[in-house]
Amino acid sequence: MDTILILDFGSQTTQLIGRRIRDLGVYSEIVPGDTPLDGLIREEIRGLILSGSPYSVYEPDSPRPDPRLLSLEIPILGICYGVQRLIHDQGGEVAALPKREFGRVSVRIEESSLLLEGIPDGFVSWMSHGDTVRKTAPGYRIAARTTNDLPAVIVHEEKPIYGLQFHPEVTHSEHGEQLLENFAVRICGARKQWNVEAYLRSISETLRQKVGDRRVLLLSSGGVDSTVVAALLLASLSDDQAHLMYIDSGLMRKKETEEVGELLGRLGAKHLHIIDASDRFLESLSGISDPEEKRRRIGDMFIRVQEQEINRLGVASSFLAQGTLYTDMIESGKGVGKKADVIKSHHNVRSPLVEAKREQGLLLEPLAALYKDEVRRLGEKLGLPHDTVWRHPFPGPGLAVRILGEVNREKIRILQDADSIYIEELKKRGLYDEIWQAFSVLLPLRSVGVAGDIRRYGYVLALRAVVSRDGMTADVYPFPTLDLLEISSRITNEVGEIGRVVYDVSSKPPATIEWE
Repeated sequence: MDTILILDFGSQTTQLIGRRIRDLGVYSEIVPGDTPLDGLIREEIRGLILSGSPYSVYEPDSPRPDPRLLSLEIPILGICYGVQRLIHDQGGEVAALPKREFGRVSVRIEESSLLLEGIPDGFVSWMSHGDTVRKTAPGYRIAARTTNDLPAVIVHEEKPIYGLQFHPEVTHSEHGEQLLENFAVRICGARKQWNVEAYLRSISETLRQKVGDRRVLLLSSGGVDSTVVAALLLASLSDDQAHLMYIDSGLMRKKETEEVGELLGRLGAKHLHIIDASDRFLESLSGISDPEEKRRRIGDMFIRVQEQEINRLGVASSFLAQGTLYTDMIESGKGVGKKADVIKSHHNVRSPLVEAKREQGLLLEPLAALYKDEVRRLGEKLGLPHDTVWRHPFPGPGLAVRILGEVNREKIRILQDADSIYIEELKKRGLYDEIWQAFSVLLPLRSVGVAGDIRRYGYVLALRAVVSRDGMTADVYPFPTLDLLEISSRITNEVGEIGRVVYDVSSKPPATIEWE
């Protein structure tokens, strides 16, 4: 299968590059940026992309590609750090900017290029860099500049080598998909042979080969990701091999345990285990307010409960399956390379107990190459119902990271009641499917209010709603004011402990979608 190979230097959007290429129907693979080229460049590799990085090329420990890279006779595209790496390594000059160039910036096209074919002059790019090319390397020229008069597009005069100082992979960049298609399809000549059906065939065969006749235990949260994994395991393995376990942490949405049990039963699971471990989870969180510590304790408790239960059930040698996605791996610093920064830890990625399973070769993460919308399409191919496939994402640690500060039963009940009203109203108003993710956050403070003639202090509740394609970038959902007013009024009227409702208008970046 024709392939575009991506060298990962630690950028938070490296996997998004791969996702965009796959969206074009072209297969992509990601490898660490410093991987030796021996055996890496196969006949089906049609082009190379060098990713961004949190490093600067002039730093002594900055990641470097195999120096034989430039001797290859295949097209190369450098993005942000990638183009700076190309220029610096060939005798050009890269230097720090006095002021970081960040966000939407218009680009002026100065000369035509195959890479810019079909792209209008003045298009808006998404910048995120503190360095710039001060002097191009011999044989290179600048094809486009930003309105700040900085290089935006650099091309080689003779070889099919190109560079973009901005990030075409993020949705904020206009015509980003066209730029990547120009490179992958027109310049590299890669054929469009990739789709979800091909992935389903491939991952099913991989699961069968790796698992053999052993058992697999899936920790199911009832969310989209773990439900798709459940359907995948049931479709790929025998009924006796797949064990589905739902652990009620006490941190789930209102009535979620009942709904999850019914859903997993409908999938036809022969072995379904529902465990009430809410007391153990809440005890482990007692007195804890730090978000990373909450995530760590929840992750450890999930695995501890799981290990206790599989010992009880006699399946201690089972594989452990998880619904880990690309975004989970990236934000936890578990990208393909070793240079990624940690944005926040995910309990199913960085937990020491999960790492132990990974080291033992007993961890299955069949969705770790996919983004959320690809998972949804896979779920549809597996025959899951629409309401399940298009359910909004829910964090693995549950409501513990939507209750800022210490967690207790009263706060959980308050948030469950308020969030249930919020989601119910979105569905009733026909807004739910327009939004990528919506949820409520209970803040660790109270504000003064009036109930009848009585002065009282009530909790502050923040509503969050964003639109996104993949969770890597997100914009605030532009609610009609009347909808917000009516939803807020219903929450404060029906959940007596809440005295004030606010709406979070932060995009990603700079904020993350979740608050913790």
